[in-house]
Amino acid sequence: MIDKQVASLSEAVADVFDGATVMVGGFGEAGSPIELLHALIDQGATDLTVVNNNTGSGEIGLAALIKAGRVAKMICSYPRTTNSTVFPELYRSGRLELELVPQGTLAERIRAGGAGIPAFYTPTAVGTPLEEGHERRTFDGCDYLLAYGLTADFALIKGRAADQHGNVVYNKTARNFAPLMATAATTTIVQAATVVSLGTLDAEAIHTPGIFVDRVVVVANPEHESDLVAAGASYP
Repeated sequence: MIDKQVASLSEAVADVFDGATVMVGGFGEAGSPIELLHALIDQGATDLTVVNNNTGSGEIGLAALIKAGRVAKMICSYPRTTNSTVFPELYRSGRLELELVPQGTLAERIRAGGAGIPAFYTPTAVGTPLEEGHERRTFDGCDYLLAYGLTADFALIKGRAADQHGNVVYNKTARNFAPLMATAATTTIVQAATVVSLGTLDAEAIHTPGIFVDRVVVVANPEHESDLVAAGASYP
């Protein structure tokens, strides 16, 4: 088996290329891979399409990546939240494209992409402005919209612990979009608070099997988004 540990955050994201589609785990603060996102800013890749539940908070993490001008398009469910200040301004000025997707549909699109399912029908958004541009069909008297599976070139996710083979467990609700994104990306990169010896993780409790993970980097004391936002922090 391959040891999937890499020595640094910069090494972990070194091959993210201009124009890549990047899935970013997290549901607000829970599971947000802040350190990987900051490493991606330092790396310099641009014109990115980012898939996330929201658009980040304050001027750190995903919001910092957007502020740095590295993101061309967001695919998300909640582009404006309490502390989302960067994205709305850039979007209103026409400098950033948005694909708005209902949250359940977003999760299912990612799951479908990871399962090799190209498209599916959902009743969500029928009769709303989000129906525009989608094929509508009727099954058993109910209307449904066609939604396409989502895949990505890279997924950046945050785990509580991992082992050398890339098996990952998450901290409570940090287990949100990350397991789905790990299956849907060509290259999945995990930052974990600790990397444990093989066999330490309970095989019956692993959330993301190592088959879906390509790189693991240790971030022993990850930052908390809410603390950074409260302190007025920004990156870089």
